[in-house]
Parts: sequence; C-alpha cells; structure tokens
Amino acid sequence: MVARTRRRTISDAGVTAEVGIGPDGAGGSGLEITLHVELGGLDQAAAEALVEKAHQVCPYSNATRGNVPVTLETTVA
Repeated sequence: MVARTRRRTISDAGVTAEVGIGPDGAGGSGLEITLHVELGGLDQAAAEALVEKAHQVCPYSNATRGNVPVTLETTVA
C-alpha cells in the first residue's frame, strides 16, 4: 500500500520476523522483534524509506509501538 501511494514499483518482497526475549530495563524480560525486509526493484535508500513508512502505518506495528522494541533491517534484491 505504501509503495503504491508513493508510485513505487516493487518487483519482489519478503518479510521475516524474528521474535526474541530480552531484558525490559526494569529487571524483567520482554519481547523484542527484528523485521528482516527484502525488496526488489528499489535502491537501498528508497527501500529503507518505504519500510520505515510502512512500519508507521502497519496495524501490527501500531499495536506494539511503545510496548515491544522493533528493529527494521532492510535489504534490496
């Protein structure tokens, strides 16, 4: 959706989520997530911008924002 509204064409896309448990800063444990995103048909800067924008509007990201740390890793194919 984000690529379409920005008039960008993606030739291929894949997302893998890695969920782990780490310290929560208060002496306990909490979830931490790394999203590995691979996009085809874009340069690195454009791909990173799209992934960041998608992360801002994603319902899952919005549901966990402030509760679960999320790291975005973007690569281009």
